Amino acid sequence: MGKVLRPSDRAAVVGVIDPDVLTATTHDSGWVDMSDFERIMAIVMLGTLGESAEFDAKLQQASDSSGTGAKDITGKAITQISEDVSPAPSDKQAIINCRADELDVTNGFTHVRLRITVGAASTDGGAVIVGFDARQQPASDNDLSSVAEIVA
Repeated sequence: MGKVLRPSDRAAVVGVIDPDVLTATTHDSGWVDMSDFERIMAIVMLGTLGESAEFDAKLQQASDSSGTGAKDITGKAITQISEDVSPAPSDKQAIINCRADELDVTNGFTHVRLRITVGAASTDGGAVIVGFDARQQPASDNDLSSVAEIVA
């Protein structure tokens, strides 16, 4: 029987917005090079919303790892989550999927990042971006340096 691939051989942690109290401003992950992956999945985690807080998340694209020409990727944003609804939508998650071919590849866009925007009041939150279908296996070779351990 051949080698059985672990999930960490097939997927990598390629971006994060560390879980914390997110102040009322923008919070960005690092840029992910989509030439390493066919797909990514951004998992946004929302804790307790501040008074009158608004929470947005979207994917942006750029032509390099320094963010040259950064612009939004059409259709890759969550519906705004707001504290002004009842019951308050605390402790929720949202997922944004993206394929490499959904970038503006014609104009040389190759990198993706997640941007969370918090409006009005600080909010607990964070996010992780997982890369799938790595072009070179194991995918975990592309994990962020902050990944402390992989347990088999």
